[in-house]
Amino acid sequence: MPVTLTDQDKRTLRTAAYGAVTLLAAAGAAGKPHKIASAGTIALTSATGLVGHVLAENPKGKDLAGRSTADMADNVLPALTAAMRLLSEQAPTEADNFRRTVLVALEAAQTHRSEPNPATAEMTRKITEALDAI
Repeated sequence: MPVTLTDQDKRTLRTAAYGAVTLLAAAGAAGKPHKIASAGTIALTSATGLVGHVLAENPKGKDLAGRSTADMADNVLPALTAAMRLLSEQAPTEADNFRRTVLVALEAAQTHRSEPNPATAEMTRKITEALDAI
């Protein structure tokens, strides 16, 4: 049975995925955030399946505005949990695909560094915790 996602469902998935990369870029600001954001976004565009189709749609990160990293996190971290819950209920295999896609994007975003700095390591932990909160 094909999965039909509402526009709001799709917006939640995009906010969660692109928001995770944005949060990581904000946490690694001293380490060239544009490189983090670019590498993470490129990884997200390589997603396949339903997740890949949703992430390829525009607008990518419309709901990511915030005056601070904390403002963005208040929006993105719950969206990560909501996306996992939504996909777990409607398309369980896509939930795993989404989780792996986000984690690969975070990993790709940090490949230009030999080790993550403490701030990016902590942000990665928070993002992973939000993905696993269901």
